Amino acid sequence: MKEKIKYTDEPMGKVRRVADFLPSPEELALKEETVKVTISLSKASIDFFKSEAKKHNTQYQKMIRRLLDEYISHRP
Repeated sequence: MKEKIKYTDEPMGKVRRVADFLPSPEELALKEETVKVTISLSKASIDFFKSEAKKHNTQYQKMIRRLLDEYISHRP
């Protein structure tokens, strides 16, 4: 069993305010426009993405889509 956390009322030291960088709930709720495609990928590629998706509790198709989106966002 974990030890119980003991809270104290001590000074925290120097703190600084961080600018808000998170998207608003409205931005998070918006669905991105997608287009369905059919593509043949190697079994090794699919096995890799499925394995990684399982580790990170997400969908493998979403990981592939984000990888492609990231790639095109860095193109000149």
